[in-house]
Amino acid sequence: MPDVSIILPCYNAHAYLDQAVESARAQTFASKEIIVINDGSTAPETAEALAALPGDVRVVHQENRGLAGARNRGYEEATGRYVLPLDCDDWIEPDYIEKAHALIKGREDAFVFPWIDAFEQYEAVLEKHWNLFEQLVANQMPYCMLIPRALWQKVGGYDEAMRLGYEDWDFNIRLGLSGAEGLCLAEPVFHYRVAATGMLQAVAHQRHGQLWQVIQKKHPDAYGVSGFLGHMRAWSDKPKNNATWKLLAFYAAHRVLPDAAFSRLFQAVLKRSHLRRKAAQA
Repeated sequence: MPDVSIILPCYNAHAYLDQAVESARAQTFASKEIIVINDGSTAPETAEALAALPGDVRVVHQENRGLAGARNRGYEEATGRYVLPLDCDDWIEPDYIEKAHALIKGREDAFVFPWIDAFEQYEAVLEKHWNLFEQLVANQMPYCMLIPRALWQKVGGYDEAMRLGYEDWDFNIRLGLSGAEGLCLAEPVFHYRVAATGMLQAVAHQRHGQLWQVIQKKHPDAYGVSGFLGHMRAWSDKPKNNATWKLLAFYAAHRVLPDAAFSRLFQAVLKRSHLRRKAAQA
């Protein structure tokens, strides 16, 4: 049985599928399997691309369940102790899994996250830190992390009701609230495609306040004032990308502003996001 399962959700993603799959096949870590989850694709070109994949790639077909459902199916199909989700429009460096596995080997109470190399619409290398307090306010962590399959199971997998996005934000919060430790692979070994037509910008960002409200209702202890301030104190000495006062101000604004006003504030904040600041400096 392999040590690591690489799972690739695919919905009409034929344009970039080969690049993603080949980056998985090129991993220097030998004990791996590659599973593509065809999440009810409707494009004939995707069917052709899936049929043409090499024999060492397993393709699983299902009715459309959305990104969260496709990732969950990948974890269900996986036989490795650790799982790496990889979307079909992104790709990874050949030594990602080898280096990540060396950090986490033998542990099931932690996960490994990399720095991000963003490309296409915005280009920047994003240094990442694990700080649960920051994660409660800002969706900072990448989805492409090496995670023990047992830990995915412990926190209940991805929420398939979150069809409009941020399922990874919610999942990563649950990892933190479970007590899991984030281990940083401080290299840009994950290449993340930033596109205006992607799920994050085209859908989730347009409904940010609404979706964050859903997440807060799911974790009332963490987002209640006393719990929130408790996390602030507990994580105050850990590195993060955003100043504490900014996180507090954004949290307070979401609690008091009407949806329309908060949406305008979010769009203004987005223009000064970590990604856009770094891209402007490049």
